[in-house]
Order: sequence, then structure tokens, then C-alpha cells
Amino acid sequence: MKLGVLFSGGKDSCLALHRLIKEGHKIEFLLSIIPKNKDSFMFHRPDFNLLKKQAEELGITLITRESKGEENEELKDLEELIKLAKDKVKGIVVGGIASNYQGDRVKKICSKLGLKFFAPLWDYEGEKIWEELLKEGFKVVIVKIACEGIPKEFLGEVIDREKFEELKKLSRKYKFRIDFEGGEAETAVLYMPGFNKEIIIKGESKTESKYCYFLKINCLN
Repeated sequence: MKLGVLFSGGKDSCLALHRLIKEGHKIEFLLSIIPKNKDSFMFHRPDFNLLKKQAEELGITLITRESKGEENEELKDLEELIKLAKDKVKGIVVGGIASNYQGDRVKKICSKLGLKFFAPLWDYEGEKIWEELLKEGFKVVIVKIACEGIPKEFLGEVIDREKFEELKKLSRKYKFRIDFEGGEAETAVLYMPGFNKEIIIKGESKTESKYCYFLKINCLN
């Protein structure tokens, strides 16, 4: 089946994409909302140049739409984005794990437009997400931290087996979700099955507020 993926470039949307390809589906489009508001209710704010590079490495057409990131308006923006692909796909894939707020709204848009809704990671345990990412050879970096307990030094570092074990310990100590579904952190995928080559990034860490840091990406390979 030809599908579009709601794509942020993070670990969940990339793993969802990978799973559907393994099941034999054809991914026609990567669909990305670019919110101007860093506190968008539904969407991460990815680095646009990195997003384009990920699409290039996957060889999949990227379609984007800007949004002010306002609670009601961003749903309209999402619907307009999906409309751009709806005549060429049969369904939409999301990487959500536990967000009913996002999942229910995307599902309603899909129903309205006559599209199937796929959420292959729904209710998946956080540690199992990371286990699958590591097993499948994904290279995932944290690009934003927004909770107590994750060291600033983790920004821009690939989460390998050693760092995953450290994250597990920190998660249990500081009580944050290790899948980051509650907004504790944001990630970016630098390599996954289907990439032509690994993406190399260089950047610097910036402080937004107490326990809130982000990686300012300065260049890509």
C-alpha cells in the first residue's frame, strides 16, 4: 500500500516508517509540519536542513507546511498538508506511542479524507523502542532536553548501548519517560536502514532555561 508518513526526523517517526517498509508498504511521501512556535501543541520543531538531508538519504519526497503552532490552527495546517498527498496514498503513518491528543486528531483527519491510519508503535514500551532502534542499527542523537535528569552532555551524542543503559538508570531515578513521549527530550536520526550514508552534524549546545537545552546545528555533511 502507498503511504505517507508524518515525519519529524526523530526516532519514533523513523522507526514507524521502517516498520511499514518491512511489512511491504511503499512510502511515497514524508509529511512535515514546521511550527514557528517552539511550544507547539502537536509538533516538534525540527531543523529544516536536517529534515531535508534525511529525506534525501532516504530517497523519499518531502512535503512541508509551515504552521504558527496555535492549538486550533495547526490542525487545519495538518489537514492541508495531508491533502497535498491524499490522491497518491491510501494511508497515513504516525510514530506516536501514547499521545491520545495527537493520535485522535490525526485519525479524525484521515477518516475525513478517506485514508487509513497507521500507528505501528502505539502502546509500545519505551525501553523496547530503544532496543529495536539499537538492534536495527539506527543512530539516534538527542537534540533537545526539557526535563531534569538528562545531562546536557548527551546533546548531539549517539545513543549507543552504553548511553542507553545510562538513560535507563537516569529515567528510573528522575522519573522521566525514557521514550520521551511526554516531551522530556527530542531526537534526530542520523542513520537508519534505507539511508545511503550516515549524516554527520556539527553544532553547539544552547541553554533555554533550567533543565532545558537544545543543540543548534551549524552544519551537515
